[in-house]
Amino acid sequence: MKEKILSLLCLLCSLLVTAQDAREIVRKADEKMRGASSFAELNMKVIRSGWTREMELKVWTKGTKLAMVLVTAPAREKGIVYLKVHKEVWNWIPSIERNIKLPPSMMSQSWMGTDFSNDDLVKEFSILDDYTHTLIAEEVIEGRKCYKILLMPKPEAAVVWGQVVLWIDIDDFIMIKGEYFDDENVLINRMLVKKVDTLGGRILPSVLEMIPVEKAGQKTVITYKSLTFDQPIEDNFFSVRQMQRMQ
Repeated sequence: MKEKILSLLCLLCSLLVTAQDAREIVRKADEKMRGASSFAELNMKVIRSGWTREMELKVWTKGTKLAMVLVTAPAREKGIVYLKVHKEVWNWIPSIERNIKLPPSMMSQSWMGTDFSNDDLVKEFSILDDYTHTLIAEEVIEGRKCYKILLMPKPEAAVVWGQVVLWIDIDDFIMIKGEYFDDENVLINRMLVKKVDTLGGRILPSVLEMIPVEKAGQKTVITYKSLTFDQPIEDNFFSVRQMQRMQ
């Protein structure tokens, strides 16, 4: 009897250590990409059958609660701004001089016609706080040995995805691949890193693709042009008033 109890305790301890290790791996990868604060300039290319569309963006973040996205090109969309403060998201549209607060129901919708959702690019769901983490395997992706980690949403979490699977580079803690499933466990989107470079003094993905798996020939490509970390940004920069001043 004592042997059975001891074995059960060892199993429980092993599962707890694995869960803690998986969460720590995700935390390291998330913090490496985010920093205490960041400023990025990037190109986003939407690829469809027979046509493509490009946007230029500037993105500011501070921690996990504050983010600002400014569209700088093309001309017809220049000046559009998205703001995230904690769990609230606003959209400033300069052509009609209107500020719109996005309801939670819009978080799963496409962000400006791309293959990213509003949640992906603006709300930035917390992969640490909203999900449980399980290390399920180690696999080689794009020539890199990676941890394969399953993320399942906590019952109380208001998230878009029914589950997420991440492949994180063992040596550099880079998210190399991600798969995003709906509530019925159907694979919807696949994220792939196509190029790794030095950005802001860190080894990070510089080109990545979001691919809807059931839409052949369709994808959205993000290319980082520059990225800096840990520059001072005041909290009041992330405000509705500031949105209307952005150029």
